Amino acid sequence: MIGRWRSTPQLSVVVIAYNMQREIQRTLHTLGANYQKECDIDQLEVILVDNGSTIALDASALKRSFAGRLRVLRREPDGVSPVPAVNQGVAMARGRWVAVMVDGARMVSPGLLGWMQRAFRLEPQAFVTTLGWHLGEEPQNTAMTKGYNQALEDRLLASFDWQTNGYRLFDHSCLALSCRQGWFSSIAESNCFALPKRVFHRLGGFDPRFVSRGGGLVNLDFFRLALAAPELRPVLLLGEGSFHQFHGGVATNVPLQDHPWQTFQAEYRAIRGMDYAEPHFDPLYLGRLSPQARRFLPGG
Repeated sequence: MIGRWRSTPQLSVVVIAYNMQREIQRTLHTLGANYQKECDIDQLEVILVDNGSTIALDASALKRSFAGRLRVLRREPDGVSPVPAVNQGVAMARGRWVAVMVDGARMVSPGLLGWMQRAFRLEPQAFVTTLGWHLGEEPQNTAMTKGYNQALEDRLLASFDWQTNGYRLFDHSCLALSCRQGWFSSIAESNCFALPKRVFHRLGGFDPRFVSRGGGLVNLDFFRLALAAPELRPVLLLGEGSFHQFHGGVATNVPLQDHPWQTFQAEYRAIRGMDYAEPHFDPLYLGRLSPQARRFLPGG
């Protein structure tokens, strides 16, 4: 299978899935050659880690349907945190750079991978970040209390042709709470980020002490560490992002009054010796704003 590709991949995209049979097919479609625009698909690989799903993902079927280079790893459950799955996926990566999607239920916009490639050509030591959206008119923590669920989301996605023009996802989404003030604000995390694989390892990867469901604050923790790394140059992609599908997420699909933030904060405090605080964020900006994405500009 590897022989059909002209070269070793330069960018490896690591996607973590747990009980996402419905969502992962859409996520993978948005990472494939039939959807991504202006990117060198020959320089990409996707590594899908099935982190002990109750029903194992059908690796053969996913590979047959994927337009690109896909490897699938099945891990047996060894806890409720995705941290070991992330670190194992990155260890498998053949690329010089790695992108991490700790939540595999996130579709991405069609220019995301191409702009990541451009970012690394311009700045090999980039820490490439993106904003996150939730499908639906409100953050799903709120929308679910008003009846939003997978069935409604299926009807929403069937109502417009996102497969042909993925930028239309912006028309049917809202900013996630972690980046709710938009492109030119400080943000707490990125749910699809990329950096040199070597630096990921130098930073220690995802800290295995984060053992809470969903990893607790581990994604925010790594984001903070990467922003503080002196060799990395933060780059935020304008006009691109990830879009969260409703799947029963530990933090994204619970009512706000039931959010496990205090539990996550207690774990963070035990590991880091301080409360989590949002990091300073002063990136370079790179990208292109589609008409659909422009509505998320200040005053848009």
